[in-house]
Amino acid sequence: MYEEAGPNLEQLPQKAAEKRAENQRFFKKLRQKPPRALDQIAGEAHQAVFADTDCLECANCCKTTGPLFTPTDIGRIAGTLRMKPGAFTEQYLRLDEDGDYVLQTLPCPFLGADNYCSIYDHRPRACREYPHTDRRKLYQIGKLTVKNTAICPAAYRIVEAIKARLPEYR
Repeated sequence: MYEEAGPNLEQLPQKAAEKRAENQRFFKKLRQKPPRALDQIAGEAHQAVFADTDCLECANCCKTTGPLFTPTDIGRIAGTLRMKPGAFTEQYLRLDEDGDYVLQTLPCPFLGADNYCSIYDHRPRACREYPHTDRRKLYQIGKLTVKNTAICPAAYRIVEAIKARLPEYR
């Protein structure tokens, strides 16, 4: 049902770049006429890939990209760290060009050398939901999903599995 082994982390950006145009066309077609079974197909692919994926072996998302922090995330994490939200924001976050709070530095300052997250139980919603491949109406975030295939080996494999189940959209 899904590709057993996707590209390794070193190969991932190149492999994702090679499939970028194909994936963009695929998600464009999904957006135009999403199949009824898309949520089920995507959910099954997500479950199958993550059944044998250990994110602690990779943590590339935490090393190369930063999540958006909502006010709720900021309050929750600041409380966990026994900080005031303003102090947390000043120490760890900045406003990006879209006016969203993002990390000042990468890799994530909460990522340990062992790839464990020191705030895992309180991490931002964007981290909890990454790579967003089990989301309903996946076609709505096609651009983000295509971008994530270059960062997350699991996202790459999931997209390939969905395409294999929907050859008429390729």
